[in-house]
Amino acid sequence: MFIFIVRRFIQMVPTFIGATMLAFLISQLVPGDFLARKELEPNVRPETIERMRSQFGLDKPIHVQYVRWMSNLVKGNLGQSFVSNQPVMDRIARPMRNSMYLAIVAILMLWVVSIPMGVYSAVRQYSLGDQVVSVFAYFGLAIPNFFFAQVLILGLFLIRAFTRDNFGYNEMLLPVAGMTSSNFDRLNAWQQLKDVAWHLILPSFVVATSGMAGFTRVLRAQMIEYLGSDFIRTARAKGIGQRGVTYKHALRPSIIPFVAGIGGLLPSLVGGAGLVEVVMSYPGITPTFLDALNNQDIYVVLGLLVITTILLMIGNLISDLLLAAVDPRIRYG
Repeated sequence: MFIFIVRRFIQMVPTFIGATMLAFLISQLVPGDFLARKELEPNVRPETIERMRSQFGLDKPIHVQYVRWMSNLVKGNLGQSFVSNQPVMDRIARPMRNSMYLAIVAILMLWVVSIPMGVYSAVRQYSLGDQVVSVFAYFGLAIPNFFFAQVLILGLFLIRAFTRDNFGYNEMLLPVAGMTSSNFDRLNAWQQLKDVAWHLILPSFVVATSGMAGFTRVLRAQMIEYLGSDFIRTARAKGIGQRGVTYKHALRPSIIPFVAGIGGLLPSLVGGAGLVEVVMSYPGITPTFLDALNNQDIYVVLGLLVITTILLMIGNLISDLLLAAVDPRIRYG
Protein backbone atom coordinates (compact mmCIF):
# COMPACT_ATOMS: atom_id res chain seq x y z
CA MET A 1 0.00 0.00 0.00
CA PHE A 2 2.82 2.40 0.86
CA ILE A 3 4.45 1.78 -2.52
CA PHE A 4 1.08 2.33 -4.21
CA ILE A 5 0.65 5.69 -2.49
CA VAL A 6 4.21 6.78 -3.33
CA ARG A 7 3.74 5.75 -6.96
CA ARG A 8 0.49 7.69 -7.18
CA PHE A 9 2.13 10.81 -5.74
CA ILE A 10 4.89 10.56 -8.34
CA GLN A 11 2.28 10.21 -11.08
CA MET A 12 0.57 13.35 -9.79
CA VAL A 13 3.59 15.53 -10.53
CA PRO A 14 3.34 15.61 -14.36
CA THR A 15 -0.46 15.82 -14.09
CA PHE A 16 -0.19 18.82 -11.82
CA ILE A 17 2.42 20.53 -14.02
CA GLY A 18 0.33 19.93 -17.13
CA ALA A 19 -2.83 21.27 -15.45
CA THR A 20 -1.13 24.41 -14.17
CA MET A 21 0.57 25.02 -17.50
CA LEU A 22 -2.73 24.72 -19.35
CA ALA A 23 -4.51 27.00 -16.86
CA PHE A 24 -1.75 29.59 -17.07
CA LEU A 25 -1.73 29.50 -20.86
CA ILE A 26 -5.50 29.92 -21.09
CA SER A 27 -5.38 32.82 -18.63
CA GLN A 28 -2.84 34.54 -20.89
CA LEU A 29 -4.99 34.09 -23.99
CA VAL A 30 -7.60 36.49 -22.62
CA PRO A 31 -7.18 39.85 -24.42
CA GLY A 32 -5.76 42.61 -22.22
CA ASP A 33 -5.02 42.39 -18.52
CA PHE A 34 -5.79 44.18 -15.29
CA LEU A 35 -3.29 46.94 -16.00
CA ALA A 36 -4.65 47.51 -19.50
CA ARG A 37 -7.90 48.58 -17.86
CA LYS A 38 -5.98 50.76 -15.45
CA GLU A 39 -4.45 52.59 -18.38
CA LEU A 40 -7.92 53.88 -19.28
CA GLU A 41 -8.29 55.62 -15.93
CA PRO A 42 -7.28 59.29 -16.36
CA ASN A 43 -5.98 59.64 -12.79
CA VAL A 44 -3.43 56.83 -13.15
CA ARG A 45 -0.06 57.96 -14.49
CA PRO A 46 1.82 55.89 -17.10
CA GLU A 47 4.79 55.63 -14.72
CA THR A 48 2.53 53.94 -12.18
CA ILE A 49 1.32 51.47 -14.78
CA GLU A 50 4.87 50.59 -15.80
CA ARG A 51 5.95 50.19 -12.19
CA MET A 52 3.03 47.86 -11.45
CA ARG A 53 3.66 45.90 -14.66
CA SER A 54 7.25 45.36 -13.59
CA GLN A 55 6.22 44.55 -10.01
CA PHE A 56 3.81 41.81 -11.10
CA GLY A 57 6.17 40.56 -13.83
CA LEU A 58 3.66 41.25 -16.60
CA ASP A 59 6.38 42.77 -18.76
CA LYS A 60 8.10 39.37 -19.06
CA PRO A 61 7.42 36.70 -21.72
CA ILE A 62 4.73 34.15 -20.88
CA HIS A 63 7.13 31.28 -20.17
CA VAL A 64 9.15 33.48 -17.80
CA GLN A 65 5.96 34.48 -16.00
CA TYR A 66 4.97 30.82 -15.69
CA VAL A 67 8.35 29.76 -14.29
CA ARG A 68 8.28 32.66 -11.85
CA TRP A 69 4.73 31.80 -10.78
CA MET A 70 5.58 28.08 -10.37
CA SER A 71 8.69 28.95 -8.36
CA ASN A 72 6.56 30.94 -5.95
CA LEU A 73 3.96 28.19 -5.95
CA VAL A 74 6.50 25.59 -4.83
CA LYS A 75 7.27 27.87 -1.88
CA GLY A 76 3.57 28.05 -1.00
CA ASN A 77 3.09 31.53 -2.48
CA LEU A 78 0.07 31.74 -4.79
CA GLY A 79 0.96 35.23 -5.94
CA GLN A 80 -0.42 38.69 -5.35
CA SER A 81 -3.91 39.94 -6.03
CA PHE A 82 -3.93 42.81 -8.51
CA VAL A 83 -7.11 44.34 -7.07
CA SER A 84 -6.58 44.11 -3.32
CA ASN A 85 -2.76 44.04 -3.47
CA GLN A 86 -2.67 41.31 -0.86
CA PRO A 87 -1.45 37.69 -1.04
CA VAL A 88 -3.85 35.48 -2.95
CA MET A 89 -4.16 33.05 -0.04
CA ASP A 90 -5.31 35.87 2.23
CA ARG A 91 -7.75 36.98 -0.45
CA ILE A 92 -9.40 33.56 -0.88
CA ALA A 93 -9.04 32.02 2.60
CA ARG A 94 -12.27 33.38 4.04
CA PRO A 95 -14.50 32.58 1.01
CA MET A 96 -12.94 29.10 0.88
CA ARG A 97 -13.80 28.52 4.53
CA ASN A 98 -17.37 29.71 3.97
CA SER A 99 -17.81 27.46 0.93
CA MET A 100 -16.39 24.52 2.88
CA TYR A 101 -19.04 25.00 5.58
CA LEU A 102 -21.74 25.03 2.93
CA ALA A 103 -20.38 22.02 1.04
CA ILE A 104 -19.86 19.91 4.19
CA VAL A 105 -23.45 20.44 5.36
CA ALA A 106 -24.75 19.75 1.84
CA ILE A 107 -22.73 16.53 1.56
CA LEU A 108 -23.98 15.34 4.96
CA MET A 109 -27.55 16.06 3.87
CA LEU A 110 -26.92 14.23 0.62
CA TRP A 111 -25.66 11.01 2.23
CA VAL A 112 -28.03 11.00 5.21
CA VAL A 113 -31.11 11.45 3.03
CA SER A 114 -30.16 9.64 -0.19
CA ILE A 115 -29.02 6.28 1.16
CA PRO A 116 -32.22 5.53 3.13
CA MET A 117 -34.35 6.79 0.24
CA GLY A 118 -32.45 4.70 -2.32
CA VAL A 119 -32.64 1.56 -0.19
CA TYR A 120 -36.32 2.10 0.61
CA SER A 121 -37.15 2.68 -3.05
CA ALA A 122 -35.30 -0.47 -4.15
CA VAL A 123 -36.73 -2.77 -1.49
CA ARG A 124 -40.29 -1.52 -2.09
CA GLN A 125 -40.09 -1.31 -5.86
CA TYR A 126 -43.20 0.17 -7.59
CA SER A 127 -44.91 0.86 -4.28
CA LEU A 128 -46.48 4.22 -3.48
CA GLY A 129 -43.38 5.19 -1.49
CA ASP A 130 -41.17 4.28 -4.44
CA GLN A 131 -43.31 6.46 -6.70
CA VAL A 132 -43.04 9.40 -4.30
CA VAL A 133 -39.26 9.02 -4.14
CA SER A 134 -39.10 8.84 -7.95
CA VAL A 135 -41.12 12.06 -8.29
CA PHE A 136 -38.79 13.79 -5.85
CA ALA A 137 -35.76 12.48 -7.76
CA TYR A 138 -37.03 13.60 -11.15
CA PHE A 139 -37.91 17.01 -9.71
CA GLY A 140 -34.41 17.37 -8.27
CA LEU A 141 -32.80 16.34 -11.55
CA ALA A 142 -34.96 18.59 -13.69
CA ILE A 143 -34.82 21.89 -11.83
CA PRO A 144 -31.56 23.90 -11.78
CA ASN A 145 -30.22 24.74 -8.33
CA PHE A 146 -30.17 28.50 -8.84
CA PHE A 147 -33.80 28.48 -10.03
CA PHE A 148 -34.85 26.23 -7.13
CA ALA A 149 -33.19 28.69 -4.77
CA GLN A 150 -35.23 31.54 -6.24
CA VAL A 151 -38.44 29.50 -5.94
CA LEU A 152 -37.74 28.76 -2.27
CA ILE A 153 -36.94 32.41 -1.54
CA LEU A 154 -40.19 33.49 -3.19
CA GLY A 155 -42.08 30.85 -1.21
CA LEU A 156 -40.60 32.05 2.08
CA PHE A 157 -41.56 35.64 1.30
CA LEU A 158 -45.12 34.55 0.45
CA ILE A 159 -45.33 32.63 3.73
CA ARG A 160 -44.14 35.68 5.63
CA ALA A 161 -46.73 37.84 3.91
CA PHE A 162 -49.44 35.33 4.84
CA THR A 163 -48.40 35.05 8.49
CA ARG A 164 -48.03 38.83 8.75
CA ASP A 165 -51.48 39.53 7.34
CA ASN A 166 -53.26 36.82 9.30
CA PHE A 167 -51.27 36.40 12.53
CA GLY A 168 -49.13 39.53 12.79
CA TYR A 169 -45.96 37.42 12.60
CA ASN A 170 -43.45 39.25 10.39
CA GLU A 171 -40.35 37.04 10.63
CA MET A 172 -38.88 34.81 7.89
CA LEU A 173 -38.96 31.09 8.63
CA LEU A 174 -35.38 30.79 7.36
CA PRO A 175 -32.74 33.34 6.32
CA VAL A 176 -32.68 33.77 2.55
CA ALA A 177 -29.40 35.68 2.13
CA GLY A 178 -25.97 36.04 3.67
CA MET A 179 -24.17 33.88 6.18
CA THR A 180 -24.80 35.74 9.44
CA SER A 181 -27.38 38.00 11.06
CA SER A 182 -26.91 41.75 11.41
CA ASN A 183 -26.26 41.40 15.16
CA PHE A 184 -23.68 38.64 14.70
CA ASP A 185 -20.83 40.60 16.33
CA ARG A 186 -22.85 41.05 19.52
CA LEU A 187 -23.51 37.31 19.94
CA ASN A 188 -21.41 34.97 22.05
CA ALA A 189 -19.53 32.05 20.48
CA TRP A 190 -22.35 29.53 20.90
CA GLN A 191 -24.93 31.93 19.52
CA GLN A 192 -22.66 32.74 16.58
CA LEU A 193 -22.32 29.03 15.80
CA LYS A 194 -26.09 28.59 15.86
CA ASP A 195 -26.54 31.70 13.72
CA VAL A 196 -24.17 30.40 11.04
CA ALA A 197 -25.82 26.96 11.11
CA TRP A 198 -29.24 28.61 10.81
CA HIS A 199 -28.13 30.50 7.72
CA LEU A 200 -26.66 27.32 6.20
CA ILE A 201 -29.89 25.31 6.19
CA LEU A 202 -31.51 26.75 3.08
CA PRO A 203 -28.50 27.04 0.73
CA SER A 204 -27.21 23.61 1.81
CA PHE A 205 -30.58 22.02 1.11
CA VAL A 206 -30.69 23.63 -2.34
CA VAL A 207 -27.17 22.45 -3.15
CA ALA A 208 -27.88 18.92 -1.91
CA THR A 209 -31.15 18.53 -3.80
CA SER A 210 -29.79 17.71 -7.24
CA GLY A 211 -27.20 15.38 -5.74
CA MET A 212 -29.87 13.62 -3.71
CA ALA A 213 -31.93 13.01 -6.80
CA GLY A 214 -29.13 11.44 -8.83
CA PHE A 215 -27.72 9.53 -5.89
CA THR A 216 -31.10 8.03 -5.01
CA ARG A 217 -31.89 6.92 -8.56
CA VAL A 218 -28.49 5.31 -9.11
CA LEU A 219 -28.50 3.59 -5.71
CA ARG A 220 -32.01 2.29 -6.37
CA ALA A 221 -30.94 0.78 -9.69
CA GLN A 222 -27.82 -0.76 -8.17
CA MET A 223 -29.74 -2.23 -5.26
CA ILE A 224 -32.43 -3.73 -7.50
CA GLU A 225 -29.76 -5.38 -9.63
CA TYR A 226 -27.93 -6.88 -6.68
CA LEU A 227 -31.11 -7.95 -4.85
CA GLY A 228 -31.88 -10.19 -7.84
CA SER A 229 -28.40 -11.69 -7.97
CA ASP A 230 -27.50 -15.31 -7.25
CA PHE A 231 -25.44 -14.49 -4.18
CA ILE A 232 -28.41 -12.73 -2.63
CA ARG A 233 -30.61 -15.80 -3.26
CA THR A 234 -27.88 -17.90 -1.69
CA ALA A 235 -27.78 -15.62 1.34
CA ARG A 236 -31.55 -15.90 1.73
CA ALA A 237 -31.33 -19.69 1.37
CA LYS A 238 -28.86 -19.73 4.28
CA GLY A 239 -31.49 -18.09 6.46
CA ILE A 240 -30.12 -14.53 6.55
CA GLY A 241 -32.90 -12.07 7.31
CA GLN A 242 -34.12 -9.30 5.02
CA ARG A 243 -32.25 -6.62 6.94
CA GLY A 244 -28.95 -8.53 6.69
CA VAL A 245 -29.47 -9.24 3.00
CA THR A 246 -30.31 -5.62 2.26
CA TYR A 247 -27.75 -3.74 4.30
CA LYS A 248 -24.88 -6.25 4.46
CA HIS A 249 -24.93 -8.05 1.12
CA ALA A 250 -26.73 -5.72 -1.31
CA LEU A 251 -25.91 -2.22 -0.07
CA ARG A 252 -22.16 -2.75 0.16
CA PRO A 253 -21.51 -3.51 -3.55
CA SER A 254 -24.20 -1.02 -4.57
CA ILE A 255 -22.39 1.86 -2.95
CA ILE A 256 -19.07 1.22 -4.70
CA PRO A 257 -19.75 3.74 -7.53
CA PHE A 258 -20.34 6.42 -4.92
CA VAL A 259 -17.08 5.59 -3.20
CA ALA A 260 -15.40 6.18 -6.54
CA GLY A 261 -17.07 9.60 -6.64
CA ILE A 262 -15.58 10.69 -3.33
CA GLY A 263 -12.67 12.04 -5.33
CA GLY A 264 -14.91 14.85 -6.47
CA LEU A 265 -16.01 15.80 -2.97
CA LEU A 266 -12.77 17.49 -1.94
CA PRO A 267 -12.73 20.02 -4.79
CA SER A 268 -16.43 20.57 -4.21
CA LEU A 269 -15.55 21.72 -0.68
CA VAL A 270 -13.58 24.55 -2.24
CA GLY A 271 -15.54 24.95 -5.45
CA GLY A 272 -18.54 26.03 -3.49
CA ALA A 273 -22.11 25.91 -4.58
CA GLY A 274 -21.86 27.82 -7.82
CA LEU A 275 -24.70 30.15 -8.68
CA VAL A 276 -26.55 29.27 -5.46
CA GLU A 277 -23.99 31.37 -3.60
CA VAL A 278 -24.62 34.24 -5.99
CA VAL A 279 -28.42 33.98 -5.82
CA MET A 280 -28.45 33.77 -2.02
CA SER A 281 -25.70 36.38 -1.51
CA TYR A 282 -23.60 33.79 0.30
CA PRO A 283 -19.98 34.98 0.75
CA GLY A 284 -18.42 31.88 -0.77
CA ILE A 285 -15.82 31.19 -3.37
CA THR A 286 -18.02 31.55 -6.47
CA PRO A 287 -18.68 35.29 -6.04
CA THR A 288 -14.95 35.73 -5.38
CA PHE A 289 -14.07 33.73 -8.50
CA LEU A 290 -16.51 35.68 -10.68
CA ASP A 291 -15.23 38.96 -9.26
CA ALA A 292 -11.63 37.93 -10.03
CA LEU A 293 -12.58 36.95 -13.58
CA ASN A 294 -14.41 40.22 -14.12
CA ASN A 295 -11.40 42.22 -12.91
CA GLN A 296 -8.88 39.96 -14.68
CA ASP A 297 -7.26 39.30 -11.32
CA ILE A 298 -5.42 36.37 -12.86
CA TYR A 299 -3.41 35.16 -9.87
CA VAL A 300 -6.57 34.85 -7.75
CA VAL A 301 -8.18 32.78 -10.52
CA LEU A 302 -5.06 30.63 -10.89
CA GLY A 303 -4.79 30.21 -7.12
CA LEU A 304 -8.31 28.81 -6.95
CA LEU A 305 -7.65 26.50 -9.90
CA VAL A 306 -4.43 25.22 -8.31
CA ILE A 307 -6.10 24.42 -5.01
CA THR A 308 -9.00 22.72 -6.80
CA THR A 309 -6.58 20.65 -8.88
CA ILE A 310 -4.60 19.52 -5.84
CA LEU A 311 -7.76 18.55 -3.96
CA LEU A 312 -9.08 16.68 -6.99
CA MET A 313 -5.88 14.61 -7.26
CA ILE A 314 -5.84 13.87 -3.52
CA GLY A 315 -9.54 12.99 -3.68
CA ASN A 316 -8.91 10.53 -6.50
CA LEU A 317 -6.15 8.90 -4.47
CA ILE A 318 -8.49 8.56 -1.49
CA SER A 319 -11.16 7.10 -3.80
CA ASP A 320 -8.76 4.45 -5.05
CA LEU A 321 -7.78 3.50 -1.50
CA LEU A 322 -11.41 3.31 -0.37
CA LEU A 323 -12.37 1.28 -3.45
CA ALA A 324 -9.66 -1.25 -2.64
CA ALA A 325 -10.97 -1.43 0.91
CA VAL A 326 -14.63 -1.85 -0.12
CA ASP A 327 -14.28 -4.02 -3.22
CA PRO A 328 -12.24 -7.22 -2.63
CA ARG A 329 -11.74 -7.62 -6.40
CA ILE A 330 -9.45 -4.56 -6.38
CA ARG A 331 -5.90 -4.91 -5.16
CA TYR A 332 -3.10 -2.39 -4.80
CA GLY A 333 -1.03 -2.79 -7.93
